[in-house]
Amino acid sequence: MILELVQFLLILAIAPLVTGVIRKAKALMQSRRGPSVLQPYRDLGKLLSKGSVVSNDASWLFTITPYVCIAAVTVAALLVPVMYAGTFGFLGDLIVLIYLLAMMRFFMALAALDTGSAFGGMGSSREMYISSIVEPTMLLSIFAMALVAGTTSLASISQNIASSGLDLVSPALFLAAAAFFIATLAENARLPFDNPSTHLELTMIHEAMLLEYSGKQLALMEMASMTKLVIFLAILSNVFFPWGIATGAEPLAVLVGALLFLAKITLLALVIAMIESSISKMRLFRLPNLLTVAFMLALLAVVSYYILGVA
Repeated sequence: MILELVQFLLILAIAPLVTGVIRKAKALMQSRRGPSVLQPYRDLGKLLSKGSVVSNDASWLFTITPYVCIAAVTVAALLVPVMYAGTFGFLGDLIVLIYLLAMMRFFMALAALDTGSAFGGMGSSREMYISSIVEPTMLLSIFAMALVAGTTSLASISQNIASSGLDLVSPALFLAAAAFFIATLAENARLPFDNPSTHLELTMIHEAMLLEYSGKQLALMEMASMTKLVIFLAILSNVFFPWGIATGAEPLAVLVGALLFLAKITLLALVIAMIESSISKMRLFRLPNLLTVAFMLALLAVVSYYILGVA
């Protein structure tokens, strides 16, 4: 129980740091000095010290959305294995995780519409447009891993694959991981799907839904988005490639698992920074092409599992 709480708190603690690492790495790759990796902590602290300005047209839905979003990612963080392949599995499996994140997106879209802002409506419609393909891709890619491991519990998937060595390595694993990585970029508003550092009305999606928030409410929304990114990276690290995670509660194994988790997360953050420094945002109506590729990769992962299983 203590280890489960520690790894849950670790996700919350490093969420702003991961965002800071991505921003710093992007700046260095673009020959800029860039902000400190600790700047997201300072930004959140500054927002928490300010009051919130709420539109006269906003209803109770706009007010409760930040709390729903932070609650959704908090529960989702409890389901993800970090340094120890033991989580609060009784809370749910991969289906619960996907729909906790879907609930966050649903409330964000409703809150953006609630204020009557043109930008909010535009961002909500684009978010729903993209999510119609992203959600099935995420579900199918993790389901491919569930077939390999024989369970839908994220902790059990991690434990089974990590304890089996390289016996469960198959093409399905790499196909599903590639599909989930593309879905990670889309779900977390990263390039080429969205530009997290712009407020240009022709391109923004995620930021358009947050334009009406300020102060403490904006801090909660930003923290929820940062935590959501770490959750996706943790799934990539310890569900698709869980080797090194502690399968028991031995102190040395847990320490090694924590260090390897941080190394994997840092590597994935650098990969995201490299991608965002190398390519530009795609046109909105070309995004389904890339998302369809991700869905087909996830589908091929499931099909290849059955083909190799029969063979």
